[in-house]
Formats: sequence, structure tokens, C-alpha cells
Amino acid sequence: MKVRKSSTPEEIKKRKKAVLFCLSDDKKQIIVEEAKQILVGDIGDTVEDPYTAFVKLLPLNDCRYALYDATYETKESKKEDLVFIFWAPESAPLKSKMIYASSKDAIKKKFTGIKHEWQVNGLDDIKDRSTLGEKLGGNVVVSLEGKPL
Repeated sequence: MKVRKSSTPEEIKKRKKAVLFCLSDDKKQIIVEEAKQILVGDIGDTVEDPYTAFVKLLPLNDCRYALYDATYETKESKKEDLVFIFWAPESAPLKSKMIYASSKDAIKKKFTGIKHEWQVNGLDDIKDRSTLGEKLGGNVVVSLEGKPL
């Protein structure tokens, strides 16, 4: 069992709900993409539905890595899991797909606590929250981010 130290409401608001990573311009480093994150404090304020807002952050014509802190309910309990997403849409350039695919393991090793990995190849695979629900726990997941599946 993990024990989290208690956090003030201000610290909780600064926690990241979702963040996107891209390659640097010289394609030699993986960096946090500027202005492509959702903070817990944004939810209910500037972000109504964190999952939908996250999907809208993904570029249609290039690859990305993402971390998404999924909050969901099963028939038994509420859970929170960290999901690593490799976004590689069909329309992305082949060279980009190859570089991102070959760098994936390196970035994953830098993160601790990843419970699920998901490769997504287009909006049809990700726009419906029930697809993520299936990844998180199959048919036992009843809601994601407070919205029923």
C-alpha cells in the first residue's frame, strides 16, 4: 500500500493531470511540450472534462508521448492510475513514427508509477473514453473522470 504525504489544496491544484512530451527541434532530446498540460487546479475552472481536453491537446499530424493521471471507478472502489500513452497517428510522417517508437523505452524508464501503457494510432482509438476504461480494467470500470462509461 502506498502512503501519500498530505498536501495542501494549493499543492494539489499544481499537480499535473496530463502532460505531453515531444522531441526537441534537433530531435536529440525528449522535452515537455510548452502549454500542453492540464493541472488538477484547472479542472472545474478552465477545464470542464479533463479527458476531452487532453484528447484535444494531441496534434493530428505528429507523434507525442503523454502521461495521463486517470481517475476512475470500478464496481468496488475509486482508483487513480498513471497511463503512458504513445500517440502515433496514421497521418504522422514515417520518420517521426520511427524516432518516437525507438525512443519510447528510454522515456518510460524515466517515469515511476506507470500502471498502463497504451499506443494510440488515431482519434478514433482515443476519443471515446470507454476505450481507456477498457485499458484500465476491462468491463469492471464504471466511470472515468466522474463520467459514466
